[in-house]
Amino acid sequence: MANRKLDRILLGLIGVLVVALIVVVAEAIQEKITEVGDRAPDFALTTDDGGRMTRADFGGMVLVLNFWATWCGPCIEELPSLNQFQKQLAGSGVVVLGVSVDRNDRVYRQFLKRAGVTFRTSRDPQADLSSRYGTYKYPETYVIDRNGRVLQKHIGPRNWMDPALLSQIRALL
Repeated sequence: MANRKLDRILLGLIGVLVVALIVVVAEAIQEKITEVGDRAPDFALTTDDGGRMTRADFGGMVLVLNFWATWCGPCIEELPSLNQFQKQLAGSGVVVLGVSVDRNDRVYRQFLKRAGVTFRTSRDPQADLSSRYGTYKYPETYVIDRNGRVLQKHIGPRNWMDPALLSQIRALL
């Protein structure tokens, strides 16, 4: 009788452990997708001009974090207006950081020269940073406030010189 009771207790414990394991595994493989209102994931990257940059480096400024690639047609379509946007708002507390998921460094650097990209750029060839944001479609852009909160999320290309979008960004300053 004591053995049966012990067997039931052990089976119950095994059942609880199996359920706990399933919950832990399910949470671990669940995609983390950064949404409006979330705290933006921290990062540390080396920009193409050799500087080391973290999300905290943008304290006091609005960060426009754009994930893109040279092989992405909609990303290329968006670049000229993003360049103009950066030039127009550069002195007002807005910083654009373009993070490319290109794997081929040579192709990437040649493209930057040809396209005349003027905003700060970095390459994330393993897509580590973009995956921390839950970004798998390009372009995808996060507007992050001075306190590290995501205020806007844009999936797909935008005309960054659209007066309504410019007005929304200026209102954050």
